[in-house]
Amino acid sequence: MQSKPSTQPTDPHAPGPRQTPTGHGPRAEDRTASGAAPAPDAEQTARLVRFRLPAPVPPDGPEEAREAARSGIDPAVHRELLLGFEEQVRRAAAGLLADTGFAGLVARLPFRPGEHVVALGESTTADRLSWFEILRRLLPPGVRLSNLAVPGCTTTQALAQLPVLALQRPDWVLCMLGANDVQRLGPDAVRLVSADETRRNLLLLRELAGRRTSARWIWLTPAGVHAERVAAYPHFRRAGIGWANEDIDAVAAFLRSRPEPTVDTRSAVPATADGEDTAADPHQPDGLHLTLAGQRSVAAALVQALAGPA
Repeated sequence: MQSKPSTQPTDPHAPGPRQTPTGHGPRAEDRTASGAAPAPDAEQTARLVRFRLPAPVPPDGPEEAREAARSGIDPAVHRELLLGFEEQVRRAAAGLLADTGFAGLVARLPFRPGEHVVALGESTTADRLSWFEILRRLLPPGVRLSNLAVPGCTTTQALAQLPVLALQRPDWVLCMLGANDVQRLGPDAVRLVSADETRRNLLLLRELAGRRTSARWIWLTPAGVHAERVAAYPHFRRAGIGWANEDIDAVAAFLRSRPEPTVDTRSAVPATADGEDTAADPHQPDGLHLTLAGQRSVAAALVQALAGPA
């Protein structure tokens, strides 16, 4: 194990090497002689920082120090990880803008300086390497972006965020939810949230947000999964959970039927990747979460869908 933490963590929800299959924390036999839980390894540390707080945290600022303390991470390691994630996102955005045709699409996006764009979502969005963080670096500085996504969030839990969303007074809401609703549990493969409840929650989320804000609303469909990797991933197998593209397709079909603009991310993140570990692979080893390449593809799909005709 190298001393420098990896900046490419795996699944943030899956149990780590020192966790129980249900992910509730270190097992008794893994505790130190003093009774304290062992410190997380480099990969776990990177995962905590990558997915805990997606909003930018200025290096050496008070927020960074508080976040490092809450996570039990050495401030120097925390700062190094933040700077590493920032650099990866900066390069991803710069790579997209290097294409003059794409830069022209960015210039036609509807977000204007002085406006506030807020994201709702789960771990695909609550990621310091997410499509939303790439978008942040594509737009001019005068556009304010706030990331309210929470790893593991279902549509039911997202309803509880409505007061926070209203306080943000957004001009735009980008909402990417549903992937956690379709998680299948146990030998009977029961959905975490039923299909009817997912549809009801999404409709209620939009309706109530419309009553509390004047924000314009944009849906993003959940990204497809790499089914073979999901089925083979050890942490998912031990926990008895899984995902299927058929369920994601059903959520996408419902969102596409809505009158609000919908960005279909499934074509941007192919569900049937070749399985090779290449720089262009859109999925992490768990088959569920996205690599930086996958996130970049989602950001590009969003720009292409919203830019409108020349």
